[in-house]
Amino acid sequence: MLTASSFYAGAQQITRLDGSHLSFTQIDSIVMNLMHDAKVTGLGISVLNDNKPVYIKAFGLKNNQTKEALDTATVLYGASLSKAVFSFLVMQLVQEGIIDLDKPLYKYLDKPLPEYEKYKDLAGDERWKLLTARMCLSHTTGFSNFRFFKPSGAYDPNGKLAIYFTPGSRHAYSGEGMVLLQMVVEKIMGRDIQQLAVERIFKPAGMNRTGFTWQPSFDDNYAVGHDPDGGILTKEKKHAPNAAGSMVTTIADYTRFITYVMQGKGLNKKTKALMISPQIRIHSQYEFPTITNDTTDENNAIQLSYGLGWGVFKSKYGPAFTKGGHDDGWRHYNVNFPDKKISIIIMTNSANGEGIFKELLEKIIGDTDTPWRWERYIPYNAAIK
Repeated sequence: MLTASSFYAGAQQITRLDGSHLSFTQIDSIVMNLMHDAKVTGLGISVLNDNKPVYIKAFGLKNNQTKEALDTATVLYGASLSKAVFSFLVMQLVQEGIIDLDKPLYKYLDKPLPEYEKYKDLAGDERWKLLTARMCLSHTTGFSNFRFFKPSGAYDPNGKLAIYFTPGSRHAYSGEGMVLLQMVVEKIMGRDIQQLAVERIFKPAGMNRTGFTWQPSFDDNYAVGHDPDGGILTKEKKHAPNAAGSMVTTIADYTRFITYVMQGKGLNKKTKALMISPQIRIHSQYEFPTITNDTTDENNAIQLSYGLGWGVFKSKYGPAFTKGGHDDGWRHYNVNFPDKKISIIIMTNSANGEGIFKELLEKIIGDTDTPWRWERYIPYNAAIK
């Protein structure tokens, strides 16, 4: 049975991108019907109007085995939403002059990059000297997503780290780039990114149930992931922070983060504008696998690009910036329209979650510009259309 819990009170409707309105009751019905049809176990969703949360609810189950209901304080694995928070942190350091976006990263280190154990595979390829913070944030390092993924996307547990194209020349989404930048940030600051995020983002934004590492307080209410059949997929509770994907959070807390960003807090106007401005155009057919020569002109109209930690595109309602998260049993998406002061955040603990993203975006806020094919957000019922 689907259950729902509400967090914010106030007006019982939202304003969509085109200025029309949708009642909370209508949203509830849309979400619950889609979840039922697509077999999505649990889902949290929120909407910002005027850069403030007006709707936030949790639906379904946090654990299909125990039948416990998901609520807005339930901790979920954030996957690559981690990168958005880390990128925001890095941009604070850029703003303060602590990090230069275009200074080669090795110049911040005590020894050449290949002399570090994790980067010994790069010995013999001098292109590591070209790597910068801008390249890591815009995913133009030349690394694959992770070293254990071959260029084709196939998993190789013995995969070696390699640079597949000249850094800065093209986009290819890479968690490895974020991990490298994390190492540099922690070297410069003398603290890990969990400590830095608590001080600079989590506390100021009121995110008390979020961490790059697992906290004991999370044990009282957390979700597990689910496979397409609703089976349980457990996730390790990380005790070492990873900028590319260790963050856990709640739909309420991540809404607080997006509110913080949309309201212009934590960064001045110039730095925020830089963060969400296009750095590199994207012509790949799909986001994954990342190292591919397959191209498309399908996204030329929206000028699909990558900024500094966020995907960016042009919509009929002005510029948009976005970040998703994807791992076994976890599917998330957030898109923001600054000119309209409207955002939507979707978090699911189901491998089937992405199958309803296109319809949720269209039906709830009227977003028809998100490049869902590139993201591989294939509708659950596409085969029968």
